[in-house]
Amino acid sequence: MPQTRFQKLMFALITVTITVPCFVFYCSSYEAGGFSVDVIKKSWIFIPIEFVLAYICEIFIGSPLSVKLGLKAINPKCNDPMIVETAIICATVCIMCPIMSFLATIIYDGIIAVGIYGGSFENLMINFIPFWLQKVVLNFPFALLSQLFFIQPLTRVIFRAIFVKQPSNKNNIEQIEKKDENLAKA
Repeated sequence: MPQTRFQKLMFALITVTITVPCFVFYCSSYEAGGFSVDVIKKSWIFIPIEFVLAYICEIFIGSPLSVKLGLKAINPKCNDPMIVETAIICATVCIMCPIMSFLATIIYDGIIAVGIYGGSFENLMINFIPFWLQKVVLNFPFALLSQLFFIQPLTRVIFRAIFVKQPSNKNNIEQIEKKDENLAKA
């Protein structure tokens, strides 16, 4: 998978590009009481904000900590690479879900509720931790299952398509020599 710093940044970019719209639509749906065209229209406002926040958190917090945590739990020398990847994905969800739920609580229950809709700042301060914990509880199952079964497999397919390993010159020369030998025999 990603080997260089650039590849790691691109992998995070692909992941966040797929993840953020899914989560914004999911969170907006349960806040609105169901999924509808109206939810989709209202959600597009928040996608750029959450995209930037998620990408920054993924680059500086999520990826580095999840790899350390995943490799601490699972020994890559003794386990199948799929098990190692699964451990890292689970660690990423355990780190990113509370962080993004915290930021979403600030955005939805803080900036929007207090600043735009005229809610009570005192009510926000009293209920911030319950609002945040509720978001974590509602988001965690969706985050874990979507990352394991949809988002990460799709991200890996896209990443492999972009960063295809190019055969080395030695392999190219050997292939050309084999073709020449086959032509000579015919």
